[in-house]
Amino acid sequence: MKIDILTLFPEMLEGPLSQSMMKRAQDKGLVDIQVTNFRQYGQGKHQQVDDTPYGGGAGMLLKPEPLFEAMDEIKKEGGGSPRVILMDPAGQPFDQKMAENFANASHLVFICGHYEGYDERIRTLVTDEVSLGDYVLTGGELAALVMIDASVRLLPGVLGNQASAQADSHSSGLLEHPHYTRPIEYRGMTVPEVLRNGNHKLIDQWRHQESLKRTALRRPDMLAKLDLSEEDQDYLDQLRNQE
Repeated sequence: MKIDILTLFPEMLEGPLSQSMMKRAQDKGLVDIQVTNFRQYGQGKHQQVDDTPYGGGAGMLLKPEPLFEAMDEIKKEGGGSPRVILMDPAGQPFDQKMAENFANASHLVFICGHYEGYDERIRTLVTDEVSLGDYVLTGGELAALVMIDASVRLLPGVLGNQASAQADSHSSGLLEHPHYTRPIEYRGMTVPEVLRNGNHKLIDQWRHQESLKRTALRRPDMLAKLDLSEEDQDYLDQLRNQE
């Protein structure tokens, strides 16, 4: 996978992209991440990238020329048609399904905005307008880092155990079940017996039911989107009756 990030503040990205799984993925050659300061395509002596909005109003807008010229260069170097993602609080909310979708792409481009917003013509460059959530950040860099991390970790070979990604919260539509490690007992809290008896069928059943339980308690909205089995529904009914 190739990832290009267009930003005015490349230093914001250096730390996260050079640590942990992101570093491992790049060292293994599984992903090639290039960060471009699109100010180099700015206009005039001062490399201007923003200007006041027509019609008046507060704030500054990113001008179209720098981003169009940056994209021209990316397409010339990379060839093909990359998937171009615009960081925008008005975009589609990012979720695990979208991360899985991005992970299947060969080339992603993330456009990180700043200031009040974008000249509307910039949107003609993009394939996806995506938001991290219902709030506004100073710029798109933090949102892009989250989306890149969530997507790259799904690439085969990035995680030491690929099954870890498949079992993560949201990958199955349910929140992940509780986990335990040594010691068996700590400050009066004990690892459940079912996890220590070596019966993998019972362990799988316990984990699935705990995922159902956790999701029902914390994110009942997620359950409404799932096609639950009759057995799952019976278990949830038992939980409700216990309450």
